[in-house]
Amino acid sequence: MKHFYLLILSILAFQQISAQHENIEMKSFRAKEMKSFANKMIAYNTNPNTLNYDLKYQRMDVSLNPSVYQISGSVTSHFKPNQSMSNIYFDLSNALTVSQVKYHGQNLAFQQLATKEVKIDFPVALSANVLDSLTIHYSGAPPTANNSFSTGTQGGSPVLSTLSEPYGAQDWFPTKQSLNDKIEQFDFKITTPSQYNVAANGTLMSETVLPPGQKLTFWRTMYPTAAYLIAISITNYVKLTDTIGTPPFPFINYVYPSTASNATSMANINWTKQVMNTFETYFGPYPFRNEKYGHMQFEYGGGMEHQTMSSMGDWGKGLIAHELAHQWFGDKVTCGAWNDIWLNEGFATFGAHLANEKLLMTNTEFMNFLSSEKDFITSAPGGSVYVADANLNNIGAIFSGRLSYSKGGFVVRMIKWILGETVFYQAIKDYHARPALAYNYVRTADLKNSIQQSTGKDLTEFFNDWIYGQGYPTYDIRWKQTGNQVTFKASQTQSHTSVSFYEMPLPIKVTGTGGQVAYFALDNTVNNQYFTESVAFPVASVEFNYEYQIIEKNSTVTQDNTLSTSDVSKDEFALYPNPAKNELFLKGVNRSTEYSIYFVDGKLVEKGIYHPNQSVNIQKLIPGTYIFKIDEKNIKFLKK
Repeated sequence: MKHFYLLILSILAFQQISAQHENIEMKSFRAKEMKSFANKMIAYNTNPNTLNYDLKYQRMDVSLNPSVYQISGSVTSHFKPNQSMSNIYFDLSNALTVSQVKYHGQNLAFQQLATKEVKIDFPVALSANVLDSLTIHYSGAPPTANNSFSTGTQGGSPVLSTLSEPYGAQDWFPTKQSLNDKIEQFDFKITTPSQYNVAANGTLMSETVLPPGQKLTFWRTMYPTAAYLIAISITNYVKLTDTIGTPPFPFINYVYPSTASNATSMANINWTKQVMNTFETYFGPYPFRNEKYGHMQFEYGGGMEHQTMSSMGDWGKGLIAHELAHQWFGDKVTCGAWNDIWLNEGFATFGAHLANEKLLMTNTEFMNFLSSEKDFITSAPGGSVYVADANLNNIGAIFSGRLSYSKGGFVVRMIKWILGETVFYQAIKDYHARPALAYNYVRTADLKNSIQQSTGKDLTEFFNDWIYGQGYPTYDIRWKQTGNQVTFKASQTQSHTSVSFYEMPLPIKVTGTGGQVAYFALDNTVNNQYFTESVAFPVASVEFNYEYQIIEKNSTVTQDNTLSTSDVSKDEFALYPNPAKNELFLKGVNRSTEYSIYFVDGKLVEKGIYHPNQSVNIQKLIPGTYIFKIDEKNIKFLKK
């Protein structure tokens, strides 16, 4: 994404995000994203007219001059129909003029539609599952509204760049933008005045001087690529060729002459090697090793994770880390709907967390950074990480720095806390390596299911609370020491009614009078829950969320000598089995009393009277997640 947010992280002074106000760069850059999105919003995540074929390969043969705002040439597309079809649609702005469509040497009839599509008619219906191809010839000045194709100057020289997320690819070439079909191979054949260098995805195949004063540059990528990740940039670049990673592969950077002579910028670019090593350690091998990684400088602000070659408007280390993390999360696995944009942005933000923790910050600085992130996330009581369909018209909800970026990144940190570091990083490596997910589109459910497959841990409850639900908890932690035992009582309130209770292991640090330390993870499953832990030293203090492992706000920790240890056994409330199919049993309720069952969204579905030693019949409930409420206790259960 156009990562305005990472401009904050890239400042080496580690300025922190305000809990109440987004960074100015973040706001201004996100405004560009919103503008780009609004013009295609009616299409949401897919164009139904392009669902009847698989786009296998595209070859772009175009002429470009960075001093002229225009594109002309052709795009050849190889495709395989998944059903018999008499026509085919491509996404293309009607600001560009299609002059002809060639198919096996003949001209085809076509229409340019107001819906920013080209409809092409075949003389005879094409058969399903037979590879075919056609070439669209076009030219014109791309529309300026989305700012997806841009010309300007740097150091007095013209520069041309593209930035297509989310729906800007159609502004400069005919393609298929729906988030369900990656282009399996893409060739760029770009003719420019000979004084300019062209940067693009993939491998540089050749540069050929053409008379008079022209040059043909040929790039090829053979990894599946989403249309919005296809990109070029053209100016009088200085080309820097190096290697990166272990074992090494090409590290190619196209930078402005002013950058090449700037020691700080060059040091930061070279620092990419360190963060690459770190990410390969924790995330697994770089996904595009057969081609390259590198950067192409562009005139937009922030950065963009163009596959194999991130576009950069700034050389801050936080931004470099964020865009590199996207190569795993956003490029190798790409959100399959803009509802799931957190799968791109949250994980890339977590990548910047990792770079801060391992490379850039002292522990104190990193804790201050996490505290600031937590404050920013909890600066409003609602908002979900997942963008509900009803909010797809709310552009701010999709490109929310607080939710898609910061909260998404912190939720990934919380998954690490739940699973443990070693298990977490292995599960993440498994996630983007699974054959059905690697180099493909993914949804939130794919991540959840992959984690369960790797670890056996069902995070349905967690995802319902923290991805689909809104808000955050506030905790009241009370403790009392009796001999070698410490009793804790954990009470919770929620900032938003969409979540009745956040089930989380609570991070507790106990410090003794002699400096001794003990750590606990209290498995908090119900409100007002008691815990007893053994501590073999006099306790001086108790600290909650000591390394900002979880999101919470204004929580308190109090020594309370009025706590009764007898309350521990009385509070042994449990609901089982969970998941359940036909009936539920209760433990810890020893009298007849009223109970209620709610959908997870808060809608009441059943009331009844519970009698001790009897089950609660749930046969009539449809499968899903519910809240069981009795005696002011709430617990979620899953109906199979």
